[in-house]
Amino acid sequence: MRLNLLLMLLLFTCLNIFAQQNLRRVFQPENVINEISYGANPEAGYYVQADDAKIYYEVYGKGQPVVILHGGIFGSTIEMAEFIDSLKVNYQVIAISTRGHGKSEIGTKPITYEQKAKDVMAVVDKITKNKVILLGFSDGAYTGYKVASMYPERISKLIAIGAGEQKPGLRKVVFNTTEEAFKMDSAYWKQQISLMPQPERLQDFWNDMAHFYNTMVASKDLLMSIKCPVLVMAGEKDMNAPLPTVINAYNMIPNSQLSIIPNCGHTVLLDNFTAVWASILPFIKE
Repeated sequence: MRLNLLLMLLLFTCLNIFAQQNLRRVFQPENVINEISYGANPEAGYYVQADDAKIYYEVYGKGQPVVILHGGIFGSTIEMAEFIDSLKVNYQVIAISTRGHGKSEIGTKPITYEQKAKDVMAVVDKITKNKVILLGFSDGAYTGYKVASMYPERISKLIAIGAGEQKPGLRKVVFNTTEEAFKMDSAYWKQQISLMPQPERLQDFWNDMAHFYNTMVASKDLLMSIKCPVLVMAGEKDMNAPLPTVINAYNMIPNSQLSIIPNCGHTVLLDNFTAVWASILPFIKE
């Protein structure tokens, strides 16, 4: 019996370590963690006032502008590191920290994708009057849908990763408390808290985001209004944007292409970046 107990304790410890390593990989990919501090790089960072909040962004490279939008809640610019590394060679990369993430303020206005789209365009207008390519993951992809719908004259192409049709009731989003999240990866959150203008508001912000995600809509009216070419992408095993919802989005967008990466989950860009990049690059170059 004692042996069985020891084995159970060992198994629990291994699983706990494995979970933390996976979370660490989601938050800060190991291959870039000690290179450029994307999202916290003073040599490339700027602010723009977007209505009631200062939005932080970084600019890398030269060429056609590509706007990078990370995921929500646990997301940060660092998770988009491989995209930035790959794109800045031939493009001008504009990596935005969205409201309540990294060095961007939360503001006081209600959370909406209209506001997120306005934030994006406030940054874009500061840099260029030309059309831009948008590349968004998860929350960033839903923001991308809204930007493309609201500002069709400014968006040449959109890559939307991990964002399918969404209506209230299709999923139930429940967030960890900040204390629970910090225990999952204390090093990551210590870094993120140090960047935040108002870290004391983080739990309230998460609560507001949970309500927003559970009531948000990304359905036919929005998706059919997008006129630019769109690459809709997801991991085959994405539990956050299940495959049927992603295919529905692809079918609703008039000028769309579909890329499903086998055997990958929601963080497909980290699970198999090579396959993701192989799908994105031809789409950008078309």
